[in-house]
Amino acid sequence: MAFGFNFTVKGDYALFTRPEFGVERVSYDVPTPSALVGLISSVYWHPGVKYLIDEIRIYNPVNFVNIRRNEVSDKIPIKSITDKMSGKAKDLGIYTKESISQRASLLLKDVYYGVSAHFELTKEKDEEQSEDKVYAILSRRLKKGQCFSQPFLGCREFPAKVEWVEALPQSTLNYNADLGYMLYDLQYAKDKNGKALDSGEPRFYRPHVENGVIDVQKWAEVSLRC
Repeated sequence: MAFGFNFTVKGDYALFTRPEFGVERVSYDVPTPSALVGLISSVYWHPGVKYLIDEIRIYNPVNFVNIRRNEVSDKIPIKSITDKMSGKAKDLGIYTKESISQRASLLLKDVYYGVSAHFELTKEKDEEQSEDKVYAILSRRLKKGQCFSQPFLGCREFPAKVEWVEALPQSTLNYNADLGYMLYDLQYAKDKNGKALDSGEPRFYRPHVENGVIDVQKWAEVSLRC
């Protein structure tokens, strides 16, 4: 049994990065399902709960703005972190004077979305966990503005305001488009011990906007089946 719920998302800026652009970040026109799953997971997360996005409604026109930001070009390898945790001497610092880099980003500006979603319980759920319990926790947190971590719109620099709604407002946009292939989610394989691997296999779908609405499940079924 799947429990459905609705929420709205607002923000000044958003960046749902296209993977085909390597250095300069360019946003998709709309949020990816995986970004919205990450957003709702920041409100309530549990390994036994799987979120699925059903529909996205776009309320504000799609507007882009170009900015430049100071970033660092280095990353801390996961192996260095695990070595440090096991007691080996490792310097995990990133020094901005040595690795600073200025990069351009094409962001979405003044975004407002309505999202219809549902969740399912997986085999990793607790024995006492039930759909009713998860629904009660999730709805309470959304209604009170509580969260596990700050929800954001693609990047942590762009916080999101998330609100529970009983029913989504209708979109008034005359917006129809074939959005091309977009990231749907990442599928994580498991090792021989059943532990999820750090790297995931991306899956893409090809959604269409029809009068400001994306039927995510419809286009996922069509695209992911191919």
